Amino acid sequence: MKTTLSLSPLLLFLLFSLVQGLTPKCDTQDHGSTLEVFHVFSPCSPFRPSKPLSWAESVLQLQAKDQARLQFLASMVAGRSIVPIASGRQIIQSPTYIVRAKIGTPPQTLLLAIDTSNDAAWIPCTACDGCTSTLFAPEKSTTFKNVSCGSPECNKVPSPSCGTSACTFNLTYGSSSIAANVVQDTVTLATDPIPGYTFGCVAKTTGPSTPPQGLLGLGRGPLSLLSQTQNLYQSTFSYCLPSFKSLNFSGSLRLGPVAQPIRIKYTPLLKNPRRSSLYYVNLFAIRVGRKIVDIPPAALAFNAATGAGTVFDSGTVFTRLVAPVYTAVRDEFRRRVAMAAKANLTVTSLGGFDTCYTVPIVAPTITFMFSGMNVTLPQDNILIHSTAGSTSCLAMASAPDNVNSVLNVIANMQQQNHRVLYDVPNSRLGVARELCTK
Repeated sequence: MKTTLSLSPLLLFLLFSLVQGLTPKCDTQDHGSTLEVFHVFSPCSPFRPSKPLSWAESVLQLQAKDQARLQFLASMVAGRSIVPIASGRQIIQSPTYIVRAKIGTPPQTLLLAIDTSNDAAWIPCTACDGCTSTLFAPEKSTTFKNVSCGSPECNKVPSPSCGTSACTFNLTYGSSSIAANVVQDTVTLATDPIPGYTFGCVAKTTGPSTPPQGLLGLGRGPLSLLSQTQNLYQSTFSYCLPSFKSLNFSGSLRLGPVAQPIRIKYTPLLKNPRRSSLYYVNLFAIRVGRKIVDIPPAALAFNAATGAGTVFDSGTVFTRLVAPVYTAVRDEFRRRVAMAAKANLTVTSLGGFDTCYTVPIVAPTITFMFSGMNVTLPQDNILIHSTAGSTSCLAMASAPDNVNSVLNVIANMQQQNHRVLYDVPNSRLGVARELCTK
């Protein structure tokens, strides 16, 4: 059986031109400001290849251009949403970063803390015991509904309970605990409404650690924003956190693969089945000034069994390093500060910080060295200053002596004024400097 090849008029023209050697003459006369338009295949076109293409090469080039165009069109289908971020310290006196979210129909506006190490969102609701801030009123929303015990969503929350027909759960957050009903309603971030979003409607909270106006989970678990909007945002987001002193919503949370930075370096994301929500990366060395400090390799090694390794976290304020790592960084930091001052400066303590100075200092840079990328911190990401400005401290500390004693945490102060990109489908995390403090 013969196959008939149908050629477009354009390809026929190309073939005819190549065979007949047609070479239309180009008008090289200066026409002033007249705009001249050339077909890309015209001999007069500046985009014409310097070396003539064979018929096969021409077809392959056209096919490649079509493939690139299809990828571009596919990226346009993916959702894009840019949500302003502010420091909660200045607006709600909370050491978190917050976004505005509209809940329900008609929408009720609340401020939610963003947390990359948690999955389920939770929001304080009417009659909440222990809640101190703006409450969401479910009874005023026409799209609100409770999640039943037999639904798949109920099994996705931590420690679900079905004492009644409604699904509930309890969890611990820092030194606080919350009890919530599992519910669904429309959640709108920027201009994108997300119908039937599953979250916890907080009925009771105790302790000081819970974000007062609720939380938006950006982890990798089944009830996180990434999982519930996978078709819309393709499990991709980035943020730039402004200084905690900023009074404005000058930072941004970018949702979806569109409009993410192109010039950015990446490090692979690592998976830990025991802590599947956390964003683990491979931190293999730390440089203070020009010196790579001496750290036992085991103190930085990733270990899924013990939970050891390094994570990026938007909820922790100051970077915590396991004891041998912190000691090595701190000691070299002190040595470099003394060298710059050409004097033995007195080192004091302030709260949980053990490397503080009551005189002006010149701090060395600190560089976190990850697989595939280095992140060098300027002074604004290294030093914290007292209100009066008379005391400066190294804004890092040793990991607490608990379950997290083996975990290095790159915290939000060290991430300020950087674009941090979480590309889950490609299992990578990127960091690039970006000033978003205004």
